[in-house]
Amino acid sequence: MINLAGRDILNGWGKFVFTGLGLGLLIGVTLSMAGIYRGLVDDGRVLLSNGGADLWVVQRDTLGPYAEPSNVRDDAYRALLGVKGVVEAGNVTYLTMQIEHQGSDVRVMLVGFQPGHPGEPGYLVAGRPITRSHYEAIADIKSGFRLGERIRIRRHEYTVVGLTRRMVSSGGDPMVFVPLRDAQEVQFLKDNDALVNERARIAANPAFNRPAVPGLLDAVQASQANSRTVNVVMLRLAPHADEAIVAGEIRRWKHLEAYTRADMDEILVAKLIATSAKQIFMFLVILAVVSAAIVAFIIYTMTLNKVREIAVLKLIGARNRTISAMILQQALGLGAIGFIVGKTAATLWAPIFPKYVLLLPGDAVLGALLVLVICALASIVAIRAALRVDPATAIGG
Repeated sequence: MINLAGRDILNGWGKFVFTGLGLGLLIGVTLSMAGIYRGLVDDGRVLLSNGGADLWVVQRDTLGPYAEPSNVRDDAYRALLGVKGVVEAGNVTYLTMQIEHQGSDVRVMLVGFQPGHPGEPGYLVAGRPITRSHYEAIADIKSGFRLGERIRIRRHEYTVVGLTRRMVSSGGDPMVFVPLRDAQEVQFLKDNDALVNERARIAANPAFNRPAVPGLLDAVQASQANSRTVNVVMLRLAPHADEAIVAGEIRRWKHLEAYTRADMDEILVAKLIATSAKQIFMFLVILAVVSAAIVAFIIYTMTLNKVREIAVLKLIGARNRTISAMILQQALGLGAIGFIVGKTAATLWAPIFPKYVLLLPGDAVLGALLVLVICALASIVAIRAALRVDPATAIGG
C-alpha cells in the first residue's frame, strides 16, 4: 500500500507538488481571512485599552464615541468627578480625517486629549510626551510620520514629538494625538469663510435685528465661538468601585450614557464589526468548499490514472480497506503539503496587508485539523471509484 502510493507520487511528483502549492495558496488566503477578522477584534480591544479608562461617558441614547457620533459639554467632567467612585476624568475627541503627507493623503484618527488624564497614549516607542498646550503631536508609526517631522492639520502645523505602536481606530486607521483644545478647534471651530457666511446669515435674519433685542447678534456669535464639546469623557475609577453601580448613577443623575469596558467591547465586536465578521465567515465557507472540490478532483483524477494498478491489487487479493487507505494517504499528504505552504505564505504576506492580520497559533492548529478532515472527506469520491474497479481490467489490458 505504502509503496504503491509513494511510487505513484514519485512518478507524478511535479503534478502532485504543484497541486499542493496551488492548494497551499488557497489555504493561505483562508488563514489570512481568519487573521483579518482576529485583527479587527484586536484593533477594537486595543483601542479600549489604550485610553486606560474604566467608564466611557457619552451623549444620552447613543453608542458613541466609536460606533456613533456623540457630543458632550467639555465641562461635564466636573460633575462626573463628584460621583462616588470616580477618581479621574478626561475629555477626549475623535475625528477621522485625511492629512497630507509627502504628496499623498494619510487617513488617520485625530485624538484630542488632556495630558495626564484618561485618554492619553499608554506608552511611547520613541520621543517624548506632549508638554506644550498647542501644536505638538504624537503619531502611530503606521501613519508613516517621523519623529521631529512637521505635519499640517487644517490651519496649523504640528511637530511630531512622540511615536506609538498599535494605537489605531476600530477601522485600523493610525491615531494622531494632539492637545484637546487643538483637536476641538479642528473638529468644531468653523473656518473663516464659514464664520463670515454665518454672520451674514444672522444679520439678514429679521428676528436678530429688532430694536427690542440689542446686542443679540453679538451674543449669538459669542455663544457659537465659545461652544466647546467633546465626544466622550473617560473616567478612571477607584479600585474598590463597582463599574455597573457608578454607570447606573451617571445615567440616573447626570442624564448621560455611561458604558463599562464590557459594554464597549460588546459594541465594538458585536455591533461595529458584525457585518465584516459575517462577510469574512462567508468567504471562509466558500474557500473551504472550493478547497474540498479541488482536492476531490485531483485525488479522483489520480485514482482514475491508476485503474490498472488497483485492478492488479484486487486480483492478487488486496482488501478494499488497503486500497482505501492508499487513496486516503495521498489525500492527506496533499493536504499536509498544502497546509505547510499556506501557513508559510500567510505568515510572509501578513505584514503587507493594510489591515492588521493577527495569526493565532490556535487558529493554525484548528486550520490544520480542518484541512485534514476536508481532504479525508474529499477522498471519498475517489475511494468509491476505486472500489468499483473490476479486477478483470488487469487481465483485459
